[in-house]
Amino acid sequence: MSDDAAPWLIVGLGNPGAEYAGNRHNVGFMVVDLLAERIRGKFKAHKARAQVVEGRVGPPGPANRRVVLAKPMSFMNLSGGPVTALRDFYKVPVDRIVAVHDELDIDYGTLRLKVGGGDNGHNGLKSMTKSLGPDYHRVRCGIGRPPGRMQVADFVLKDFSSTERKDLDWFVDRAADAVECLVTEGLERAQSAYNS
Repeated sequence: MSDDAAPWLIVGLGNPGAEYAGNRHNVGFMVVDLLAERIRGKFKAHKARAQVVEGRVGPPGPANRRVVLAKPMSFMNLSGGPVTALRDFYKVPVDRIVAVHDELDIDYGTLRLKVGGGDNGHNGLKSMTKSLGPDYHRVRCGIGRPPGRMQVADFVLKDFSSTERKDLDWFVDRAADAVECLVTEGLERAQSAYNS
């Protein structure tokens, strides 16, 4: 399969299970859920220990792209295993892999897109980088820092606050737009449109 025929693999990072669904750490799942809704797809279990949806994004014509949306079902700190298995199954080059994840060092509601870089203490990225190397795309969804002396682990595993939830649909919608722009128009165009 040539690179041109390969799909994009868009990985929402999060933890499986209803008790984690509204957590800040699960914003990646929220974004790929919305993308699946947009392409009218239903997640199905994949042997790679992930839920996947296959479809297309973008306008008809040359910018239309084949995508595989994925939610690893392995828990955040083991995301690399399922992502690697999906990469191998769908024959996706690393430059067509996108991780959508929460980011502590960016204010809530802010997006940043980039390729490569460190994991900044994010266990999902740490696991992916260990398996794939660092050169995949990231759509970083800012969640801000924990208030006061709250531990980072407690903060990311809490649901968004009632104030944050007022803007959460808008934020997730904008992140999904950014993913679509990245896949159909390239990183530079997506960065200039969505990096704030």
